[in-house]
Parts: sequence; C-alpha cells; structure tokens
Amino acid sequence: MMWNYKSAVLSSCFRSSLFFTTNLSAGVDAATAAMVTEFAFRFVTSGFYGAATQAFRRVEPPRLGTLGAIAVLPAVAHSLEFVVHAARGTPELATSMAASVAFTVLSTAFNLFAMRRGVLIVGAGAGSLCRDLASLPRLMVSFIGAAR
Repeated sequence: MMWNYKSAVLSSCFRSSLFFTTNLSAGVDAATAAMVTEFAFRFVTSGFYGAATQAFRRVEPPRLGTLGAIAVLPAVAHSLEFVVHAARGTPELATSMAASVAFTVLSTAFNLFAMRRGVLIVGAGAGSLCRDLASLPRLMVSFIGAAR
C-alpha cells in the first residue's frame, strides 16, 4: 500500500481551514494553532488513510468496501484527531470535531467514488494531481447524480 500524497495534501488543506474557521471565536492565535495542529496531523495521517481508501475501492462486493472506508477508517482517524487536539488544547474542540466528522462523511464517500474511477489514486494507472483536480467538477456532478 502506497502513501497517498494526494489525500495528504488535499485533506490537510481543507481540514486545517475548517479548524481555523471553527476556532476563530477563540481568537486568531487559537485558530492559527488549531489550523497548524490539524495540518500537521492530517498531512502525516491522511496519506495512510487515502491509501487505505484506495485499497477499499477494489473490495467486493463494493458495499463492504464502502462500509470499511466510511466507518472503520474515520473512527480511527477521528479518535486520533480528538486526542491530538485535546492534548494541544484546541478551544472549540467539540465544534471542530463535529465539523470534521461531517466533512469526513461527505469527503470519504466522494473520494471512494472518485478512486473507483481512477481519480485521486497513486501508483499504477494514476494521473497527476493537476489532472485529477481538473476532473473533479465532472466527478462532483456524477457523484451528486449517483446519490439520487
């Protein structure tokens, strides 16, 4: 299993922004500390979780792969995320965690959808991150259509 740098980069950027925003009410310094903590945590861990999600895309039947990607991986990731931010003293921890979990529900489902179509993967058959980003609008429309 390869470390998925695409997941590491994208998750770190999105989630650190989320932690910054949810902690602004505690002040810019607290929000910045929460953002930096989340960025570092997610950059290290999201490459692993992205690789695991990529592996789940091939599980048969697909619903078992979906269950593993949407339930098992996030439970582990958010447990560790909570411990890291609690130790760091993130002030708006409950709000931050709620936002992070909500983001995970949607982002993991979308990532698995994209990975099953060869996008956001690394290794054999992978395109560049720029090519993957260019295909995201089309995939988002397909994802929304599949959810109906």
